[in-house]
Amino acid sequence: MYIEQLYTSCLAEAAYYIESDGEAAIIDPLRETEPYLALAHKRNAKIKYVFETHFHADFVSGHVDLAKKAGATIIYGPKAETGYDSLIAKDNQVFSIGKIKLKVLHTPGHTMESSCYLLIDENGKEHAVFTGDTLFVGDVGRPDLAIKSNVTVDDLAGMMYDSLNSKIKVLADEVIVYPAHGAGSSCGKNIGKETFSTIGIQKKMNYALQPMSKQEFVKAVTDGLSAAPNYFAMDALLNKQGYENIDQVLSKNTKALSVAEFEALSKTDVIILDTRTPEEYETGTVPNSINIGLNGQYAPWVGALLDATKPLLLITSEDKETEAVLRLARVGYENVKGYLQGGMSAWKKEGKKVEITDSVNADEFAKTYQLDNIIDVRNPGEWNTGIIENAKLIALGDLEKEIKMLDKNAHYFVHCAGGYRSMMASSILKKNGFDKITNVKGGIAKIKEAGVPVVQPIIA
Repeated sequence: MYIEQLYTSCLAEAAYYIESDGEAAIIDPLRETEPYLALAHKRNAKIKYVFETHFHADFVSGHVDLAKKAGATIIYGPKAETGYDSLIAKDNQVFSIGKIKLKVLHTPGHTMESSCYLLIDENGKEHAVFTGDTLFVGDVGRPDLAIKSNVTVDDLAGMMYDSLNSKIKVLADEVIVYPAHGAGSSCGKNIGKETFSTIGIQKKMNYALQPMSKQEFVKAVTDGLSAAPNYFAMDALLNKQGYENIDQVLSKNTKALSVAEFEALSKTDVIILDTRTPEEYETGTVPNSINIGLNGQYAPWVGALLDATKPLLLITSEDKETEAVLRLARVGYENVKGYLQGGMSAWKKEGKKVEITDSVNADEFAKTYQLDNIIDVRNPGEWNTGIIENAKLIALGDLEKEIKMLDKNAHYFVHCAGGYRSMMASSILKKNGFDKITNVKGGIAKIKEAGVPVVQPIIA
């Protein structure tokens, strides 16, 4: 028996490769198929099944393309209905992979069709459970993402309580827990940093597995839920109904555009997305572009901030075009008109207008800031570690809707935790007509080191 977790940090997502006696199964694959096909080829195994724990909302799964290329069968748990060929399993149905077995545990709660897969080894012992978005390390899946469902959030939370108590907590303490997500995913409220655990550890440490009534559980898992990112519903539908082949998407979207072609398209109803690092972006970009760098959680932030109905024009670093397009496709953004051939060097060489973003390091900020002109774009949970007095607390995901509360004539210093999100925020502000914006490099950590005092926030 062989198990490999294939973890993708920028999406905080875990797919799994399981193999026994020349047969393999993949659980919750990402959009691209090559890593799974290559691994099976390397290990001289054939992919027999592609198991899906549920209709993912935070990324487009690669199940449809992978099943076609590998000649595999797509498996969902009970209650799933798909727009493509798949096998809808029954609760407790067992599938053989070589000398091991995967048993379906229907665990509604995150969504109606959510299911876990219990791995039974060659000796008949329950070895591991692949919990999808039902159980994470330190958390459980949010119960507000079911698509076109006539059940309420509280109904789903109640189902989650029943699923955890009847299907998960009854497993042996030594059974390994392999979830679909780690820290940073929006599919839970506060997922732990570890990417796997055991049932025993989770029964001790996970708040949602502690003894409590169903009513107490529903309150615990629904309190403090932030709004789901806008793209979640789109991705869940793509996973349910099917999508365009990834190879065709890459071929169509990775189109080199001359400076003249790029400039002409930039004057239409498009979003110009600069995927370079904040450090590269600040030195000059095409006017009205939004910066979301490939060096961070690029795809989730694209999904959270950009209108999925509008075409994209890309600015990338050299040889990063395909990566930028692929990672967009992972979250269902497939309408890319092309990328600027030659990048900003080509744009500048032809004498086109360049927009520069003012940036300062923390020491410079400490000498020049004004208390009422600071925008802190971290998340609410991060503000509890200390804020600069009088700072305007606007989480990055809320910036567009809160922007009308800001003064376009004011000079604002923008910071986050480390500098990645603050440059995104700066680019959004500049695109919306704010000309006096200064990005603070290094974020709150460097700001504290520079001696700027912080206070505890008072949040209503």
